Amino acid sequence: MDLMVQQDGYFENASCDISEFEQLLDQNLNAGNVPQSDRILSNIPIYKISTLQNALSGRDTRRRLMAEWARVLKDLSGVLVLEGAYADRDPVDKATDVYNRIMAEEMAAAGGGSDHFATAGANQRVWNSLQKLCLEAPDVFVDYFANIALDTVCEAWLGPNYQMTAQVNLVHPGGAAQQAHRDYHLGFQTAETCALYPAHVHDLSPVMTLQGAVAHTDMPIESGPTKLLPFSQLYRPGYAAYRLEGFKEVFERRYVQLPLQKGDAVFFNPALFHAAGTNSSADIERMANLLQISSAFGRAMESIDRQSMCLALYPVLKEKTRAGQLTGTALEAAVSACAEGYSFPTNLDRDPPVGGLAPETQKQLLLRALDENMSFEAFKDALLAQCARRKA
Repeated sequence: MDLMVQQDGYFENASCDISEFEQLLDQNLNAGNVPQSDRILSNIPIYKISTLQNALSGRDTRRRLMAEWARVLKDLSGVLVLEGAYADRDPVDKATDVYNRIMAEEMAAAGGGSDHFATAGANQRVWNSLQKLCLEAPDVFVDYFANIALDTVCEAWLGPNYQMTAQVNLVHPGGAAQQAHRDYHLGFQTAETCALYPAHVHDLSPVMTLQGAVAHTDMPIESGPTKLLPFSQLYRPGYAAYRLEGFKEVFERRYVQLPLQKGDAVFFNPALFHAAGTNSSADIERMANLLQISSAFGRAMESIDRQSMCLALYPVLKEKTRAGQLTGTALEAAVSACAEGYSFPTNLDRDPPVGGLAPETQKQLLLRALDENMSFEAFKDALLAQCARRKA
């Protein structure tokens, strides 16, 4: 029997052993396990995207890179950095301008407020920044999400047809650090609810979601980049343990932080113990676009109106594809961030599989429309008809 599981197959506080936890943390990441990384800092592999363009563009080389990233996230330190994920920072800057405009409008309308991570005034959020960017500036959305490196790490952990969601977080100088935690799914349940799920579900939860962040500003250590605890995702009872004072103390004693530059991205297993750091700077407004990407087989946290996003994006995608400005994997990346890539759930009476095991997906329809050079009206009619068929 696994010594960390109770005899009835559930994790509870009694399942948690700090000495076993620290033994996992005592590991060191071997450079031989991350041969495509540029370097290792504090047990976190740094991948220099400018040197990986050939690996990202070939089918076999991309698969080898994805296998390496998946192993890092699952079996090794649990976190990796994509240095220069945006070699051209213009899409990041343009998105930042849109997000700042949205934040100002929402603050004026609501008079401020807080979220479940910080007190009022410490930070500002744009919930569902994915959809809001798409509807506000579809051209910016396309340039921002037509990013092969981001698409590759998402597919490495979740497979194809993942569900992109995002929330912008702006932390003002003086914004306090978070408590150490794990993330969605079980990380967003109470301790009592977590204890109701059997141990194998605790093992399953992390592979349903990928956590990431794109730096929209330079993030020196004093600005409070995310505090990370490499290898902590390996501790199976961690959804029970992270709330316990002893484990919180271990986190505060052993966490690491890495500075990021604008355009860098960090991705980590949602079971990794982590927390946003304190912004102790005098004048740095730390902004990140927090990406939470879900498996096609799971439930995303946010409700996304992907129908409206597809309609807003189609004219831009059509213009760029016709002009040869957006093709291949970059086009796939942009469409994957927008459209629903999974056939289910659907109404099989009205939307039966035709010529296969599953009905056409929204993503497949959008790509087919572009390939067939459908007019906007023809695509709109096809999309609305598809959505109507899928309804209960």
